[in-house]
Amino acid sequence: MSAKAPNALAPAQAWEMLQENPRTVLIDIRSTMEYLFVGHPKGAVHVPWIDEPEWVVNPHFVTDIRKLMLGGVTCQEGVGCAPIILICRSGKRSLEAGARLLGAGFQEVYHVNEGFEGDLDEHHHRGMLGGWRFRGLPWEQC
Repeated sequence: MSAKAPNALAPAQAWEMLQENPRTVLIDIRSTMEYLFVGHPKGAVHVPWIDEPEWVVNPHFVTDIRKLMLGGVTCQEGVGCAPIILICRSGKRSLEAGARLLGAGFQEVYHVNEGFEGDLDEHHHRGMLGGWRFRGLPWEQC
């Protein structure tokens, strides 16, 4: 049996979902350094999937998300659970983290398929081929 995968959204689709459904939560799962110094989508909540100094998968990730989502209180009869959108640098970590959440019982999990910075271009630079920031969506930097 294969693991479930979160639904992929283009950056503009994620932004549209955030505008149309105020219950939607955007979670930036990049490292603290990436979140602070590279920038992050406006309104995103930071819960790292892999973080310094160990650079291992956060063993408390699912618990941290449950706390953020009030342990499921954000699920309402007839309406369902609040959608969760995950974003990382290029869409790879968010795919893995989303699968973990789905495996833990979360119901409506999405990931931004281009991430915040997009894939590497032929010069090994990010931010030139896609991503939240490249698409001109609201972001900020600390």
